[in-house]
Amino acid sequence: MRTPGLVDLQVNGFAGVDFNSGTITAAELDRALEAMLATGVTICLPTIITAHPQELEERFRALDRAVSESRLGPLMCPGYHLEGPFLNPSAGYAGCHPPEAMTAATAELVAHLETLLSRPILMVTLAPEVEGGVALAGKLAGMGKVVAIGHSAADFETVAVAADAGATLSTHLGNGLPQQLHKLVNPLFAQLAEDRLMAGFIADGIHIHPKALKSLIRAKGFERSILVTDAVVAAGAVPGRYSFAGMPVDLAADGSVRQPGGASLAGSALKLDDAVRNVVAWGLATPEEAVAMASTHALACIAAALQAAGIALPNSEIEWSPELHVRGARIGDLTRDFAAHAAA
Repeated sequence: MRTPGLVDLQVNGFAGVDFNSGTITAAELDRALEAMLATGVTICLPTIITAHPQELEERFRALDRAVSESRLGPLMCPGYHLEGPFLNPSAGYAGCHPPEAMTAATAELVAHLETLLSRPILMVTLAPEVEGGVALAGKLAGMGKVVAIGHSAADFETVAVAADAGATLSTHLGNGLPQQLHKLVNPLFAQLAEDRLMAGFIADGIHIHPKALKSLIRAKGFERSILVTDAVVAAGAVPGRYSFAGMPVDLAADGSVRQPGGASLAGSALKLDDAVRNVVAWGLATPEEAVAMASTHALACIAAALQAAGIALPNSEIEWSPELHVRGARIGDLTRDFAAHAAA
């Protein structure tokens, strides 16, 4: 089977490389991107999470410099995803994001960060219920950004108002939420019910139970469902302790990533081709549908933002084995042969 390349809209690090380190080098980024390419990902949005303004500046500067100076960055990284700091700091909603760094929503911070970069911030995840959240959604949409809702306690009305303002996506829907919510009137149902929002899902069997994911995709609709990883430094790496955005995180043998002693998850160790295989193995999609959720659906979500930024992506193609392992990848004129790895 040959398909377009996979597109990961939310990836914080990979293969032992932390995109949020503030010290990432071109060589480190290339190592991470080569590992991602072997999983079928040809386009990604490196994601920077909540931090204080000076930390955001440092992390974006380092990441942007690494992308510009690397071999694969200019091909695979058209722009960035800023997840925070305009999120809900309440317990259960913040996740591993530092609540003390969360702020009222303002477009000035995003605009300032972009002045430091050679590539645009294409996507911003925010909680529309925070002070200035809906207004920021409108300003960002007007700037040509993808506006996503995440780590949010937004109710039905607030979600609808955010969609009116230009929000078009739910970031890792089903996660970034407390373990206990009202059984029906809650942010999950509010976002599922809003047909103007596409939704990213982390299909690792850890963030969302496979049978629950079946219900979520059925409610959201296949055409509005996207597979994402929310991968961190521990993805594609061996179990152990890693540093993610200045925080220690542990990759357990079961594939979960948590802060030491913490109950909540801190991103994932998921690879996007594993997500594709998972939803097929769980009987939630055909191979073609699963790949579409991880490629053309994700690309459709950012198409307008790419156009607004004047970015044309190179053509890409993935060759899959019958067992849905990546045999080969092409981005523009660059090719990689993974046939021996796929057969192993």
